[in-house]
Amino acid sequence: MSETAVSTPDPRRWRALAVTLTAGFMSLLDVSIVNVALPSIQDGLNASVAGTQWVVSGYALTFGLVLVTGGRLGDAFGRRRMFLVALSAFVVTSGIAGASSSEGMLIAARLAQGIAAGMLTPQNTGLIQELFHGAERGRAFGMFGATVGLSTAVGPVLGGLIIAGFGDEGWRWVFYVNLPIGLAALVLAARWVPTRPPARRGVVSQLDLPGMVLLGLAVLGVLLPLVQSEHGGLTTLWWMFPLAAGFAWLFVVWERAVVRRGRMPLLHPRLYTSTPGYALGAAIGATYFCGFAGMWLVFALFFQQGLGYSPLESGLLVTPFALGSAVSSALAGRAVARWGRTVTLAGLALVVVGIGSIAVLVPLVPDAAVGYAMALPLLLGGIGGGMVISPNTTLTLDRVPTSMAGVAGAALQTGQRLGAALGVAVLGAAFHAGVTDGEGYRTGLVAAMLCTVAFTLVAMTLAVLDARRHPRRRLTGQQPPATREGPLT
Repeated sequence: MSETAVSTPDPRRWRALAVTLTAGFMSLLDVSIVNVALPSIQDGLNASVAGTQWVVSGYALTFGLVLVTGGRLGDAFGRRRMFLVALSAFVVTSGIAGASSSEGMLIAARLAQGIAAGMLTPQNTGLIQELFHGAERGRAFGMFGATVGLSTAVGPVLGGLIIAGFGDEGWRWVFYVNLPIGLAALVLAARWVPTRPPARRGVVSQLDLPGMVLLGLAVLGVLLPLVQSEHGGLTTLWWMFPLAAGFAWLFVVWERAVVRRGRMPLLHPRLYTSTPGYALGAAIGATYFCGFAGMWLVFALFFQQGLGYSPLESGLLVTPFALGSAVSSALAGRAVARWGRTVTLAGLALVVVGIGSIAVLVPLVPDAAVGYAMALPLLLGGIGGGMVISPNTTLTLDRVPTSMAGVAGAALQTGQRLGAALGVAVLGAAFHAGVTDGEGYRTGLVAAMLCTVAFTLVAMTLAVLDARRHPRRRLTGQQPPATREGPLT
């Protein structure tokens, strides 16, 4: 069937979406849930502080490294096949992580688990692009946005509950919990996720392996110093940033050469230059994640180190954001079909008001009332956040040809991972700058919240620019058509 044709909706599409989002929730949850288990891991395996930090940063590193490659492999081999393979690998590596008997074994398992998660995640957005069209796609991405928001905010709460419930060995169950959920998702995915042939014949033999290597090196050069920022990564690994810029330039040159030879590139240059709204949408997502992802580290440090709360109490105090995000994501997914970029702008404004209110209130209230004082602003910020992620994803990917849905969604998420890593480094540095000799936790929190507001204002500026460029933009009612020169691939 051609790109311009509107296929009959698959009757299994909503069940398939539920299964793939469940698996996606697990992979994203593992970015944050392990944080609260680090002290238990250190005691249980007699691990070093640097080693336990690699349990977190190693997963984030390999996760971000393979996203675009995973998206392209899904486009080439078929998204259902890649989903089942990646989910199987994620379940196996989760089991190995939980059964680890040494620090090195756990770190290796987490690196492999991150690769599996990075291969799995792009299949979600690719399947949404493939199975849903028009207003239905907005609702599907609304559910995807709720999944992203909930997985990030709920991780510390679930981790705290598991640690509290299983005691000294609770850290193992942080990984083991993936096994029954993942196995059930595998069975249901094999039954409900439809099989679609690759967009073109012979794509396997045309895979852009040099492009994969060059892009991987560029992403590594940015991510590694950022994920190691808490341990001096920005000062000892600063030389990797210009190296990453060089690899990125080589990647662009190579991809253009691949296109000129009539072969299939890893990431087509016209995705950014000829797809309406994609480049700005990707920039909005990356900038918003700079402020969004870094907040949770700062809140955990403030409540646990500054106020002496337990990990579970700390996680519960930020749940208003997760609840607000979950509800508004679903509603915003429906509204974006009619209101377009206006939904994103309204959401960003609410985030500014909510997080800005925290910066104002925290210095004014006593320790015992801080959690209560932050509840309403966090709820407001969560409502706004839910109006950003899913509508922006929907609008950014709306005009992308279905044959490139996997790699386009993966490139979007790679930008978000880079933004998240940068945000954690910047907000963490701002927080620590305000804390001196165990004092000034409030000052540190205010500084970090102002950084979040600043990132959000930049994202708002980009959203205004996009709205002005496409003032009447609404979702398409069918599959994105090929360009006059043929599909991007």
